[in-house]
Amino acid sequence: MSHIKINAPIEPGFDTILSESALNFVAALHDRFSDRLGKLLGVRGRQAQSIRNGTFPRFTPDTAGIRANTSWKVAGATGAPGLEDRRVELTGPVSEPEVVAALNSRAKVWLADLEDATSPTWANVIGGQLNLFNAIRGNLPGVNNRQQPTIGLRPRGWHLPEKHLLRVDDQGRQSETSGAMVDFGLYFFHNARRLVDNGSGPYFYLPKLESFREARLWNEIFVFAQDYMGLPQGTIRATAHIETITAVFQMEEILWELRDHCAGLNAAGWDYLFSLVKNFRNSPKWVLPDREHLTMGLPLLQAFADRLVSTCHRRGAHAIGTMSNLMTTHPDREFVAAELEQMREDKAREASRGFDGTWVAEPGLVDYALEVFDAALGDKPNQLDNRRVDAHACAEHMLDVSGLDTTVTEEGVRLNIRVAIGYMNEWLGGNGNVALENLLEDASTAEISRSQIWQWIRHSVTLDNGKQLTRDLVERYMGEELAVIERHPADHYTEAVEIFRKSALEEDFPEFLTMPAYSDHLVDRVSKGTVYAA
Repeated sequence: MSHIKINAPIEPGFDTILSESALNFVAALHDRFSDRLGKLLGVRGRQAQSIRNGTFPRFTPDTAGIRANTSWKVAGATGAPGLEDRRVELTGPVSEPEVVAALNSRAKVWLADLEDATSPTWANVIGGQLNLFNAIRGNLPGVNNRQQPTIGLRPRGWHLPEKHLLRVDDQGRQSETSGAMVDFGLYFFHNARRLVDNGSGPYFYLPKLESFREARLWNEIFVFAQDYMGLPQGTIRATAHIETITAVFQMEEILWELRDHCAGLNAAGWDYLFSLVKNFRNSPKWVLPDREHLTMGLPLLQAFADRLVSTCHRRGAHAIGTMSNLMTTHPDREFVAAELEQMREDKAREASRGFDGTWVAEPGLVDYALEVFDAALGDKPNQLDNRRVDAHACAEHMLDVSGLDTTVTEEGVRLNIRVAIGYMNEWLGGNGNVALENLLEDASTAEISRSQIWQWIRHSVTLDNGKQLTRDLVERYMGEELAVIERHPADHYTEAVEIFRKSALEEDFPEFLTMPAYSDHLVDRVSKGTVYAA
């Protein structure tokens, strides 16, 4: 069996999380599953190349029997205390102040996010685990809510490594660990049994899935982990994010693979749009307009939402709507009032389409979203009985961009530059949940911002000012935007601009913005002077 070596400082309290027994569990996960993960990531690459070559995703004939079989259901909320009613879920990072604010909110569920809303610094990854460890044991000062939200953890996606924890095999060879297995393993090992004793359970959100085979890997990890800890099978419940174009065509198969551990699916709108741009970036047909016009009201996104709700309810799974990320703390109260009204309309549309709950990114939004879903659901905990027969959208609906206004404006380009660079500046400083341009931005919105610019340059888009977008014009706009930013000695704009250039302006397109940013920049922030062995 391999073991885990710690290649980073042990800060106060970290030894609680990085105990020998916990690291042995993380090592066991890697021994059992890391080869499988590597093969699946290889499949991702081949699938992406096939799509770029013009083979668009479709429903798979090989799994038609799963879709046609009407007899099977997922576990859902049965036997999962705290997941029966999910009408408003709050998402956010796991710093101590934000954990306290989340647990004091009126949200039904809190998604503790180690992925898009967290910059994966060593301090954030292990410090966040420590905050959750203490919160689950009632040891965080300032938490005074007797009706705390149910906690669910979102680990990092399959593609993200953890370079501060090294796997050392029997031959002494070292390799980086999987961020997903580290996040899941440390949280599950320390907290699963305590959560059950508290009347809840170990609940998870699974990001960036691209196929039912990736869901199958998670399910096998769940089975192994429950056996390892002596917990009954089915104790774990997971909600899978549907946020990639390939997963949209495999929703039913993902539910099938996770069925004994599945609570539902989430319609992750921003990541889905990023996936569309990323996968179809070579096709002029898929040039999308300014980001502000990409709303869930677009026909192809409505079809995505309808298919998700219909699929979930047919299989007994909760359907959770997309994120609202406006800021109630904005100083312009008229602006906030207008944005809140738009949010109410968005949430009312979700409720009318049958969603069982929705997401918000700030505690101040919880009450507004609750008001909408309380009116729609009343005393019912969910809308699982909503079986709209007209909502089962087909492939053509979900790939339909006809009639889409493709206008790209100079301000839209400038906004994407500000968001992509501004977010990376904060992310490199350890903040993954950033107030920018009147919204709370996370990695998903930074991704769509930089990928749109790459696509607009690739297809020589003509802007509303009559100018053709080129790398030189983006460089000019970028220089003008940076000139008016107030700089500080501790900021990271120089590195953020370098990352932006490599991910948005060069010929090669990195699949994820955070991959090179993590490997080439963020890891170096940890002191390399001492290697700490477990």
